[in-house]
Amino acid sequence: MPVFVQGFCDPARRRLILVAAVLASAMGFIDGSVVSLAVPAIRETLGASLAQVTWVNNAYALVLAALVLVGGAAGDRFGLARVFGGGIVLFVAASMACALAPTAAVLIAARALQGLGAALMIPGSLAIISRAYPREIRGAAIGTWAAASAITTAAGPIIGASVLTYGGPAMWRLIFAVNLPLGGLAVWLLIRAVRSDPARPDKGLDLAGAGLAALGLGLTAYALTGGSEARPAPNLPLLALGLGVLAAFVWSQTRIRRPMVDLALFASRAFATANVITFTFYFGFSAVLFFLPMVLISVWGVAEFWTGLAFR
Repeated sequence: MPVFVQGFCDPARRRLILVAAVLASAMGFIDGSVVSLAVPAIRETLGASLAQVTWVNNAYALVLAALVLVGGAAGDRFGLARVFGGGIVLFVAASMACALAPTAAVLIAARALQGLGAALMIPGSLAIISRAYPREIRGAAIGTWAAASAITTAAGPIIGASVLTYGGPAMWRLIFAVNLPLGGLAVWLLIRAVRSDPARPDKGLDLAGAGLAALGLGLTAYALTGGSEARPAPNLPLLALGLGVLAAFVWSQTRIRRPMVDLALFASRAFATANVITFTFYFGFSAVLFFLPMVLISVWGVAEFWTGLAFR
């Protein structure tokens, strides 16, 4: 966690950084949940297959998961505010590409780019608060950030579902387009507040590890989803290749000086157990969040508003 840096920002404008951090984290979290409610509308307006809408979610989640640690390290190396702001700009640009996507394939590519922006933006949303606020008032700032992020994350699906219910299927594009004013405001607040953004060129980036993680996760997910509706069963040779790449990623983390993942942390039983529990919880939660809206909306005819409300 970055420490407080004297002169990083104008003390009178610390609240601007806090608001920017809230807006950034809200964009990242809301997009992860609201898009699931929009899946039936996306299928209807773009004529997308089930495999394609699966990858609308996968493309974002995989890129974010594979690169989020590198995104955090990039903030240390190149300047936290630069990387954080750059992540917001990339996320917003990708969101506009999502909003304008004419086909499912374009939407999937834009979602992958959105995941890259989120990997740069999300780690910085909390880290930049730690850099702007000294220890004696940092706890209150982080508490405000957590509370505001929770409120916006909870309200996002309800607002998005209301738009889909009363605006029609094509209104799913507005879910992505709304990131433009939110992201623009966050970047403007950063520019006004940040004075000095020190970089640390000595900090390394494990780009090889990031590449192996992204490739391994992508191949494994593609193999398990079958890739298309024409091949609904898992592709076992491709699955073996993906698992092999992930094994190579783990091996690489034991051989480099600055690994993306410090495997020694897993020697701690508490740390390892917490990760297993978190993985199990989010594995089930993500499956429900993706498939249940399609069943409720497309099969049972439940309005998006009531479906979104059910998830709260």
